[in-house]
Amino acid sequence: MDEKEVIIIMAIAIPVTLVIIVIVLFSVFSRRKNRLLREQAETKKAYDRELAESQIEIREETLRNISWELHDNIGQLMTLAKIQAQMSLEKPEMMPEVCETIGSGIDELRALSKLINPEALKSLSLKEAVSLEIERFNRLKFIAAKLKVVGTIAPIEGNTQIILFRILQEFFSNTIKHSKAASLNVVLDYSEKHLTISAIDDGVGFSKDDDFMGIGLKNMKTRAKLINSTLRIESTKGEGTSLHLKYNMV
Repeated sequence: MDEKEVIIIMAIAIPVTLVIIVIVLFSVFSRRKNRLLREQAETKKAYDRELAESQIEIREETLRNISWELHDNIGQLMTLAKIQAQMSLEKPEMMPEVCETIGSGIDELRALSKLINPEALKSLSLKEAVSLEIERFNRLKFIAAKLKVVGTIAPIEGNTQIILFRILQEFFSNTIKHSKAASLNVVLDYSEKHLTISAIDDGVGFSKDDDFMGIGLKNMKTRAKLINSTLRIESTKGEGTSLHLKYNMV
């Protein structure tokens, strides 16, 4: 094979090789792009699903709260007011007590009305939504609860706020139902780039062998991951339970 033939072969081989390389790279790029698009679609589906479930769970929790307060709280106040009113027919000096009881019932109804509107949460900040929960716990004497806000409150996208609130609501529910805690302290700490949330109770705590927190804990962690957050739940038998969540706002 003379030099001329080698040059011809090289002249053909180099472009063909380049074409093959381009085709291979394009194929790899297309596969990666399609995989990325599938992953993005799956992530969006998971986010939409968790958002819808969070909204439903918040509504269900709200309806349970309303039902309980109407029956066991406001209902009792109105029954007491009726008894006092009947007694005041013979003892007029009891009328101030009747007025006070009815006034308490009206105050409870006003507080409850904030929860009845299904769109209420969308118009509230996270701080306001959590405040309503804390106020309810204290009003109904479920637990001595406190909320502390650190830093300048920053706006959070509405759907993300719903998921954050549901994570906290899940923790609160477990605290009220299972922890036998006397106090609950919640902190919303706003910085330039992050929102750090902590919720700590002084209840009985739980160990890894306990299963009552299993599904709820899994849901909280799944939802935290979907909104670019890290979540840590810590608990020791007899020493209470704490939630620590860090949401990246940028």
